[in-house]
Amino acid sequence: MLRVAVVGSGPSGLYTAQALVQQSAVPDVRVHVLDRLPCPYGLVRYGVAPDHEKIKSLQGSLRTVLEHERITFVGNVEACTPQLPARRLRELYHAVVYCVGAAADRRLGIPGEDLTGSFSATEFVSWYSAHPDADPGGFALGVRSAVVIGVGNVAVDVARILARGAGELLPTDMPQGALDLLGGSTVREVHVVGRRGPSQARFTTKELRELGGLPDASVSVEPSELELDPGYGDPSALPGALRRNVEVLRGWALRPPPARARSLRLRFHLRPVEILGEAGRVAAVRFERTVPDGAGGVCGTGTHEDIEAQLVLRSVGYRGVPLPGLPFDEGRGTVPHAGGRVLRDGVPSAGEYVAGWIKRGPTGVIGTNRPCAKETAASLLADADALTRRTLPGDPLDALRASGLRPVEWPGWLAIEAAEAALGASLGRRSVKLHDWAGLLGAAGGTGT
Repeated sequence: MLRVAVVGSGPSGLYTAQALVQQSAVPDVRVHVLDRLPCPYGLVRYGVAPDHEKIKSLQGSLRTVLEHERITFVGNVEACTPQLPARRLRELYHAVVYCVGAAADRRLGIPGEDLTGSFSATEFVSWYSAHPDADPGGFALGVRSAVVIGVGNVAVDVARILARGAGELLPTDMPQGALDLLGGSTVREVHVVGRRGPSQARFTTKELRELGGLPDASVSVEPSELELDPGYGDPSALPGALRRNVEVLRGWALRPPPARARSLRLRFHLRPVEILGEAGRVAAVRFERTVPDGAGGVCGTGTHEDIEAQLVLRSVGYRGVPLPGLPFDEGRGTVPHAGGRVLRDGVPSAGEYVAGWIKRGPTGVIGTNRPCAKETAASLLADADALTRRTLPGDPLDALRASGLRPVEWPGWLAIEAAEAALGASLGRRSVKLHDWAGLLGAAGGTGT
């Protein structure tokens, strides 16, 4: 028997577990999927916007992975801590695959970034997604204007959530506290700002078009900013996705937006240089106008513009963080590897593997994790003969409990699901997420099952 621990129950971890048990070369593979949260699915549960039900439905296919007879969900267990260091995991399992994503946000590195009212977009997403580490009352939305810095899908997500009415979000699984605060929001202007042009924006066309379909918000662009982009005048040479983005923006530039309760403004060729404050709180963001530099980037012009804002959400990317006990490439924000095999001083480390963003960096979409996971699984299975020569001490779950950990297994997760369905019914809604550790663990059985 080959016993494997997969650390992380998001798409990369579950695709890795699936690839390990579906192959036939090593038929007796047993996988424990460990997660520090008592809930599975990673960013599909805590990163996908609640109004994106089609993407969130991916939980159904991920669920079938965890229901496999040779895969066991082990929640409420955090790896690479003093209680469960990496070396101890290696003692309990023949192999360990780390699929922990990229947990840190990139910073702007500008003055005022830490003023009250300035947050990473990830903090906002975690709040409205009911992540138990988020402050349930952490966002004061009694402001008039918000600036979202960045032009990727996460930036578009948070702007869309700010611009939606509470009635539109009522059918989602958003926690009640977040729904109440968004329902009482006084935000009337949302500015989504990028330092480069529209043909270099990272959002998908589907996400972009959604902004134009919001019933209570109008979308506007600045034609003069779009025209700075060399690809805007003739987008025919652009890759398909970028060309479609430009075409959507061109359509918005040609017609004035209708008058609605909220205004969404997409701005381009503006680089943030300072977040301005009054009495310790965000008051505006100062941007420098940029122009294309002829080499695919932009350069500053020395001309500045201040955009009023009392709320700033920074969405400029993610970065992996070091895992105690594992090597780490600070420049790339990843664990060094070869084909998924962890490298220590350039040499493969027996029984240690990576998949997902901690392996390749924060790139791609959910589906990109599947081939990434298959590559790592193939490397692990090729090493199986050597790995299984080592005798393991016994049932890893017994060892975890003996060390003071309280794993939440599959029945505990099903109990959480049932509690969330009951909460939704009591509020006249569909399933509503529990937002705190006490509620989750209490629903799972107090301290785990």
